[in-house]
Amino acid sequence: MIPLADILLVYPYFRQRTDRSPFRFPPLGIGYIAAFLKRENFTVKILDGTFRSEKEVVSEIERSRPRIVGIYAMFSMEKESITVARKTRRMVDLLVAGGPLPTVDPSSFVEDFDIVVVGEGENTMLDIARSYLNKGDVRRVQGIIFKDCNGIVRTANREPIANIDSIPFPARELFDNDAYKEYYSSHFGYSMTSMISSRGCPFSCDFCSKPVFGDSFRSRSPENIVGEMEAILGLGYDTIWFADDCFTISKDRVIKICDEIERRGLNIKWQCLSRVDSLDSKLASRMSKAGCSRIYLGIEAGDDRILKVMRKDIELQTARNAVYDVNSANIETGAFFIIGYPGESDDTVLNTIRFATSLPLDYVSFTLPYPIPGTGLYERVRHVLKEPKRNRVRLIDQYLGFESEFSEFKLKFAIAKGGLQFRIRKYLGERGYKIVGTPFEKITDGIFRAIR
Repeated sequence: MIPLADILLVYPYFRQRTDRSPFRFPPLGIGYIAAFLKRENFTVKILDGTFRSEKEVVSEIERSRPRIVGIYAMFSMEKESITVARKTRRMVDLLVAGGPLPTVDPSSFVEDFDIVVVGEGENTMLDIARSYLNKGDVRRVQGIIFKDCNGIVRTANREPIANIDSIPFPARELFDNDAYKEYYSSHFGYSMTSMISSRGCPFSCDFCSKPVFGDSFRSRSPENIVGEMEAILGLGYDTIWFADDCFTISKDRVIKICDEIERRGLNIKWQCLSRVDSLDSKLASRMSKAGCSRIYLGIEAGDDRILKVMRKDIELQTARNAVYDVNSANIETGAFFIIGYPGESDDTVLNTIRFATSLPLDYVSFTLPYPIPGTGLYERVRHVLKEPKRNRVRLIDQYLGFESEFSEFKLKFAIAKGGLQFRIRKYLGERGYKIVGTPFEKITDGIFRAIR
């Protein structure tokens, strides 16, 4: 059981038992807010649902009876966050929603929460706590939305934190670090946790949502970043995932971070996400020497026309070069691809699978397009959105959230086909692929084209 607290921050993600995701991390967002509140001497606890059931989370809230409950919500957790709010509504004095989805679409939350936080939550949650627990007027706080007898009220916008070195490290002592380390050790043979070294992304990919941190890139100093890496190492983790939208957006910044890692003699592995056009062999080699063990590339499509539709502003040859640059530095390479984007044809889907499985990757992810409110993709399909079908067995745990020229079954067949082609080449090599993979590819190409 968690101890009693004035403020309880809840992460209502409930992991499936079959989950083997390589991206299963503590909720950094509420970790930062907790650290902010603790610095001001508030009593705060975190209730992370990752290794608990919904019933256990609701029971913990009922038992602890905190004055304020803040519930994090993102696009894949809308139902869970609202369900927890409704089940605990009578148990708490003040119910607060925050995160990406409440920021971009607060209308879904104002009915079930007293306050909806818009944008970065550290200063806003601190002001809410100060006002409410000191019997002040919470409605004067900047950066919130609430509903009163006159309708929905939105207060003045809050400016993002300019100097993000001033933000304390996330309150990792409030996370169940042992459970996360055990999850990674049992599934992957190493223990990994996440951290973030910057906020914001200046690029405008059609499918990407960044409502909390926005377009303006703000970086922490290399000394501050590596200081947190040292703290993570002290908790018993041996690998770090940099959760930045694009870790390599500034090559000079990355080199300074690598220099600081080596200056302190840190023996820790780390992974990150990069655009293909912000990486070259020289930078990859420098990152490798400083402990980088894997780089994930957001390629997204294997067809130049679809890349333009997605507003990726990259070309296939650039993507191919980036993969080989990473490989040449002895760094493992992962890549993400989207299957079935609006405007695709049978040919472009097969082009993406063919391109992805031709690359010397260590990890590949094929996913359906997910229309997040506030994105260009959402605007394209908002008139044909649809709810997922519940209570059915899904071998691929994704759903197509809009009416498409492709059936969901057809696109999931493509995802399964791509995954199998990738494994054939990875485990049998080029010679084995010619014997097994090429016939498989031709047969499944034909089946894919025949499916409606």
